[in-house]
Amino acid sequence: MKTKKLHIILNTVTALVVTVFFSCKNNFKDVQQVGVLQNEPIGIADTINLKYTDSFQLRANLLSPKMLDFSNRSFSFSEFPDGIELRVYDEAQNESKIFADYAIIYNETDLIDLRGNVILATYKNDSLFTPQMYFNQKTNWVFTNEACRLVSDGADLTGRGFDSDRNFDNPSLLEISGDIDVNTD
Repeated sequence: MKTKKLHIILNTVTALVVTVFFSCKNNFKDVQQVGVLQNEPIGIADTINLKYTDSFQLRANLLSPKMLDFSNRSFSFSEFPDGIELRVYDEAQNESKIFADYAIIYNETDLIDLRGNVILATYKNDSLFTPQMYFNQKTNWVFTNEACRLVSDGADLTGRGFDSDRNFDNPSLLEISGDIDVNTD
């Protein structure tokens, strides 16, 4: 009787092990697809014309041919692979423009990373040219550590590193070289 019970238990365990073994499948490709889906944007938009207002006044206008929304990430961001034109307005509605071939907006920090042929043109006809620039939306401050060229009030300066408010009221150019026109009239 003892051997019969042992034989039944052994057969039951064997049947369970075989069932579990054959029910398992190789789902490595499915697991890989989960990672791919997380790396994909949650949304894709074409021909963006985003306007930001505050106190019933237009403060910024973002134009871009394409936007990829990665708000499904833990550190969410929006990517603009085909470039942007950002128009920024002050309290008097004076318009300054920023152009770039590529941009990323980090949602949590309100920092815009602009790359490739970056041009900032203020309403005062001051211009900054650099391969990369950052724009802090919270403080309305622009800065770069890259080589740059500043054209302002008859001066054509080059340097490495720049920071200023968005209207160039307090610009700071580091490692300066270039020509300054001095009027001796």
